[in-house]
Amino acid sequence: MRKLTLDTSPLRKYRELRLLFASGMITRLGSAMTMVALPFQIKVLTNSYVAVGLMGIVQLVPLIIFGLYGGVLADSVDRKKMILLAESSSLLMTLILFGNALLPNPHIVILYFVGAAFAALSGLSAPSLGAILPRIVSSEDMSASNALMGLRWQVGALIGPSIGGLIVSTAGVATGYALDVTSYVLSLIFISLLKPVPPGEKSVPPSLKSLIDGLQYAVSRKDLLGTYLVDLAAMFFAMPTALFPFWADSLNARWALGLFYSAGTVGAIITTLTSGWMKHYAHHGRAVMWAAIGWGASISLAGTFNSLFTVLLFLTLAGAFDEVSALFRSLMWNQSIADEYRGRLGGIEVLSYSVGPLGGQMRAGSMAAWTNLRTSVVSGGLLCIGFVVLAAASLPKFRKYDARTNEYVLSKEREANNSQEK
Repeated sequence: MRKLTLDTSPLRKYRELRLLFASGMITRLGSAMTMVALPFQIKVLTNSYVAVGLMGIVQLVPLIIFGLYGGVLADSVDRKKMILLAESSSLLMTLILFGNALLPNPHIVILYFVGAAFAALSGLSAPSLGAILPRIVSSEDMSASNALMGLRWQVGALIGPSIGGLIVSTAGVATGYALDVTSYVLSLIFISLLKPVPPGEKSVPPSLKSLIDGLQYAVSRKDLLGTYLVDLAAMFFAMPTALFPFWADSLNARWALGLFYSAGTVGAIITTLTSGWMKHYAHHGRAVMWAAIGWGASISLAGTFNSLFTVLLFLTLAGAFDEVSALFRSLMWNQSIADEYRGRLGGIEVLSYSVGPLGGQMRAGSMAAWTNLRTSVVSGGLLCIGFVVLAAASLPKFRKYDARTNEYVLSKEREANNSQEK
């Protein structure tokens, strides 16, 4: 059992990890409420599948541009300052949502504008957040620290949508936005206590050349390329988040809207709490592949049933598979990417796990409008499985990735050992 349970010792060993853990959990709790409130408010104002799914398209371009630029900045500026600036700006955006919600006739254009701003700010900060971890914990604690950083989001994502769905459907969206404002204020306090995380000795000034250099490095790493493609396919084809408000209505369970958002997080938490085995499993590529297939199959099965309990059960199972994939992808990235590339590769990671869901919102909404909700969900899961199988077959270095023998992991370990000797 000790080998299965989550190792929490890094929280005791690393002060900076504790601060990031607390900040992330609080932020996610508030953001999860906004995640429920935004599509709910659009649905109330328009009652349109396409209008809800359009949020994904609105967020797509800013996320691509600022995700890549945020990755370049993460390799050349203090990563703490980047996170602090993005969180402060997100607080301002949430205040705008709150003010708009108090108007007699809220402006839907403002909802799309703030949604685009959130995407841009996420793109700027996420690479810095991802690039911090290898700088504050040792390699031997990386697996456990990855799981803990995942848990901080999951707890907030579990409680936030459940409470948010209840609050939004009873007290209104303004209350949900107000609670998110409070969460940002508390999060900023923890972030301000972090020590500076300046760029490394091999850092380069932000430029188009450094961005291209990072992209070329990512493409040359076929093992990493597989993780990006698999995650992008899983999220684009089989992420039915935009359909949740309509799905709850179709099952005559509007009261359960928050449960649709939190079901996947329940599965993710179960995976995280039993993640001790992952540090003993070296075939990371194989784990990512099978987990993505499990995600697609679970989403398809969820779409075939009309029972609320059964749908939530398969959404929970999907979340468990997704977290297995996420943890192993994160391990591959943190263990094998050199620090001078970590921010730029972090920007590409942001695109792989964010662009997919955003594009997936539009895919799911458009498909549901063209056919029906069930067809959209089931076909998305099946397309996910097909693409993952194709990607894994085309990229043997990804499929056969072994942390014990990977040349980049071994090279990074040698550099760490040489640095300690000096």
